[in-house]
Amino acid sequence: MSTLLVVGSANADHVLTFDNLPQAGETLMCQEYRLELGGKGANQAVAAARLRSSKQTVSFISALGDDSNAKKMRDTWTIDGIDLTGCYEIPGQSTGTAMIFVNQLGENSIGVVPGANAYLLPKHIQQQQTLFIQAKYMLIQLETSIDSVHEALLLARQHQCTTILNPAPAATLPEEILSLVDIITPNETEALTLTGVEVVDQSSASKAAEYLHRQGINKVIITLGSKGAYISEQGSGQIIPAPIVSAVDTVAAGDTFNGALMVALDEGNNLIDAVIFANKASSIAVTRHGAQSSIPYREQLNR
Repeated sequence: MSTLLVVGSANADHVLTFDNLPQAGETLMCQEYRLELGGKGANQAVAAARLRSSKQTVSFISALGDDSNAKKMRDTWTIDGIDLTGCYEIPGQSTGTAMIFVNQLGENSIGVVPGANAYLLPKHIQQQQTLFIQAKYMLIQLETSIDSVHEALLLARQHQCTTILNPAPAATLPEEILSLVDIITPNETEALTLTGVEVVDQSSASKAAEYLHRQGINKVIITLGSKGAYISEQGSGQIIPAPIVSAVDTVAAGDTFNGALMVALDEGNNLIDAVIFANKASSIAVTRHGAQSSIPYREQLNR
């Protein structure tokens, strides 16, 4: 068996749907409201669990509150077969919360209240050293403290575990963080924040990738929404197009991509084939509403 490790956030998503996203100072009546399970870390763990092969297991390190949302999350993740050994309950804290506004084109704006996510500390990461020893790949994001992110990357490197950083939400990162990353997966906005290069075409994507390569990152994948993803490895780059679909909700599309990418790489696929697999998975996710409820299963992807 091969262990895939995800470290990151878990949120209860309050989703409001509008014709158009509200502008500054504007009040709009929403068309629909629903409560979804989300958080980038949890979404990516669910994606990996649903898309994995029978020879892979998925473990998740996270911090939850002591509330009903945390119980619901644990129950749901258990159904998906995720190992929750590394999930902590933080007394007196609420589980992380996100407010998500979605328009009729599937575009979204998101605000996040960290809650218990802010209490995932380096000591918690250290306590889960066994998971890092077992894992072949570790996937992490930036919705938990930068100190915990750094600790997880250090521990993964110490145990020869390949690291994948999804640098979301967008943030500038020091060289000591980037130097521990094997594979990085920013979108256009995150690439601009990291590199100062506005990604608008293949040439600008190449410049952004070169900057990240100079920080010691071997593989760069810049996700481009409906256009697919730009990949760069060993001085060679290209765009891998995504399937053409009618998007209704892009929440968790990037998370689905990242979870799927880790699964495919662990199965021995090269970077091109792994991104093709991840593009397919995220293309299914955008045709469905919700965060974790939109993430497909392996048999659906095969069909």
